[in-house]
Amino acid sequence: MSPNRTGNVVSWASDIDDATIDQARRVASMPFVHGHVALMPDAHLGKGATIGSVIPTRGAVIPSAVGVDIGCGMVAVETPFTSAHLPDDLAALHDRIAATVPAGIGQGHDEAEGRAAALLADRRVGLTQKQEHTAGTQLGSLGSGNHFVEVCLDERDHVWIVLHSGSRGIGNQLATTHIEAAKGTMRRYFIELPDPDLAYVVEGTEEFDAYINAMLWAQDYAATNREVMVDAVIDQLGLFVDRPFEPLTRINCHHNFCELEHHGGHDMWVTRKGAIRARESDLGVIPGSMGTRSYIVQGKASPASYHSSSHGAGRRLSRTRARRELDLEGLRDQMSGKAWNAADAEALLDEDPRAYKDIDQVMEDQQDLVEIRHTLSQVLNYKGV
Repeated sequence: MSPNRTGNVVSWASDIDDATIDQARRVASMPFVHGHVALMPDAHLGKGATIGSVIPTRGAVIPSAVGVDIGCGMVAVETPFTSAHLPDDLAALHDRIAATVPAGIGQGHDEAEGRAAALLADRRVGLTQKQEHTAGTQLGSLGSGNHFVEVCLDERDHVWIVLHSGSRGIGNQLATTHIEAAKGTMRRYFIELPDPDLAYVVEGTEEFDAYINAMLWAQDYAATNREVMVDAVIDQLGLFVDRPFEPLTRINCHHNFCELEHHGGHDMWVTRKGAIRARESDLGVIPGSMGTRSYIVQGKASPASYHSSSHGAGRRLSRTRARRELDLEGLRDQMSGKAWNAADAEALLDEDPRAYKDIDQVMEDQQDLVEIRHTLSQVLNYKGV
């Protein structure tokens, strides 16, 4: 699809409401936005900045645009197995994964995972002793909401492991601290904003350096968190089929992050709030929702999107509306034939696939941004509640 341009906003979304466009316009009006704000086909209303947006800036960064789950993203692993290696009933594998990967708000391991030591040795973010403990024990844990572990089959019948998670409690704490500090700076200097959640930090200041250090550290933590979990799931799948294995393909990509990049002849900070980087060399993971397809993609390096694409299907209904308008019977129908947290159906109602946009339409809208390499259909879904 050819993108639509409205002022300083370029959108690939065929399914988008006026409130989302208006929010993106407010972001694009900030004086340090360099170029246009790009809206991905999964774009929907967020806090401060639009989820599914790419924001190029010079001289400043908006902490709440990165959000409170710094470095949230996806990891996907291709295994050497086909469906013939799996039994028809995957409930036992679901139980294995649930016992190995802690999930839910505040959940973690009893002791710090080994790979936490290197991250915690980095003192640039000044963690307290309590924060170090939280970061250590939550490394290798899933979280809640739309975070998940899936086992999928692709169009060739190959088995994949797909996982969605971020920087857990420590990322949230660091983000909240710096978002509130940025808001305090705006108040102190009487800076008026179109939205208080667009408070920013200015390059060359101590506040900017502190936030960038914390953000980059949390992004490293999030990527490592996904690696620890997927390694644990690899081990459990190998035990389950009685055949340890090495992955054929491994992809690990952020979709809530900010990095210094070069576009259009300029160095700039590119914030992707619900978007993956899609350079020609990049493989990415674009999930649908519970019960729908996911995609392994390769980037096409679109200059107009700042080498980006969508991060998923994007919500159609807010969590409140989903709980009000959707029914448990419909959710169970959507998940028929899959191993999943069926006992938690009521808690997962706001994650019903009907609460999300049509992932196939999202992929149709971004044909100029990514090429589909593999189409995945889930056979097991484990979610944090």
